[in-house]
Amino acid sequence: MKTSKIISFVLMFSLFANVFATTSVSATDRGKDYAFQMELKSIAKKTYKFYQDHTDPKTGLTYDETRYTAEGKKDATHTSPTNIGMYMMSTISAQELGIISKKEAVKRIQVTLNTLEHLEKWNGLYYNWYNTKDGSVKKDWGQFISQVDNGWLSAGLIVVGQAYDELNPQTSKLVEDMNYTTLYDPEVGQFRGGYDVAQGKLTDHHYGLFNTEPRVASYISIGKGDVPSDHWWKMYRTMPREWDWQAQIPEGETHEYDGVSVFEGHYEYNGVKFVPSWGGSMFESLMPGIVLNEVELGKDALGLNNKRHVELQQAFAKEKGYKAWGFSPSATPDGYSEFAATPLGTSGYKDGATVTAHASFLALDYDPNGVRKNIKALKELNTYSKYGFYDSVNVETGEIAKAYLALDQGMIMVSIANYLKDGVIRDYFHQDPIGKKPENLLKKEKFSIQ
Repeated sequence: MKTSKIISFVLMFSLFANVFATTSVSATDRGKDYAFQMELKSIAKKTYKFYQDHTDPKTGLTYDETRYTAEGKKDATHTSPTNIGMYMMSTISAQELGIISKKEAVKRIQVTLNTLEHLEKWNGLYYNWYNTKDGSVKKDWGQFISQVDNGWLSAGLIVVGQAYDELNPQTSKLVEDMNYTTLYDPEVGQFRGGYDVAQGKLTDHHYGLFNTEPRVASYISIGKGDVPSDHWWKMYRTMPREWDWQAQIPEGETHEYDGVSVFEGHYEYNGVKFVPSWGGSMFESLMPGIVLNEVELGKDALGLNNKRHVELQQAFAKEKGYKAWGFSPSATPDGYSEFAATPLGTSGYKDGATVTAHASFLALDYDPNGVRKNIKALKELNTYSKYGFYDSVNVETGEIAKAYLALDQGMIMVSIANYLKDGVIRDYFHQDPIGKKPENLLKKEKFSIQ
């Protein structure tokens, strides 16, 4: 009897010890995740403070940037359609993360929507620059209608309409009125870059390359029915092989999708295959993925390619001996410039030893551990301040561009919300019929980088 009790006690103790050990390990792992989650939420809170302090309360339009110089703080009191879209999605992100209430989020966005209804437009599309104080067109900067900028505004409106039912009628009408057929060239099957209202002409160039940020407007215009779905297949995955001016002569094969022959080409860097963007920057490849569910629906194409670009941006920085990675257009101490991991581009931008925080946050869904380490490196470079991360730093000289850009702050906010809330902004986008209708285009393609 005593022996039986002793054996039972030993077995129970062993079981308890085993469960305790397992629980302890799990708790440790959860602790690491929890610490990172709290760090990201803290970053998001500071980042959203930029919008709270730099959005005109009467118009709901966010300043393009604020910059700190030897002469003091300077605000750029104009804005773009992209900035407006990013502000709205950032506000939803802030509510999802518990930074602001739903009541405040709806109130803020309602002000913006009321302003959008009264802004001067061209065929329902928005001019590239408006003054934030009164919403007037900033005509001293030209009167340009940008395909890519309107695409990001449409994306923001679509997300708002799904996040807040009470705003849906207003957002749906604004999106419906945005007529993308006016920028489309049916003979080529591609979009023009935009339209110059003052000159009365479309741009000479097309948005021909697929792995660039204009694909959001392409996707939305297909979802709306403004352009045919075969437009998706008429953009270049790489430029044709015979175009020998490009950075590499691509390898690959031609495949047919929906009756259209597509050259599924790729480049190679560091022994890894990838589909290039134009300049090799992070936001060209990954910014569309903050609304398009490429990470899940495009596992054989865009999602896989995004992961490759994250991997290769890191490899490029390591090859250069840089302390941090993340190359993308960003502010400089005296302006703005295009930066990239040069080998990843069709006609690659310089890297300039300059990294920007938004490029890291765009990579959260693909390499969170790598992003965590890079955030630490960026903080050690003294880039973290009142409104989150300053826009860029030269990793060789340590020189910091002490600026905050509405666009880049928005990429950080939405990326954090998507990562911590299981793709919440993407889900809102795809709940809308415009976001849902073209999903098969993301699913069916297979890049030649497997």
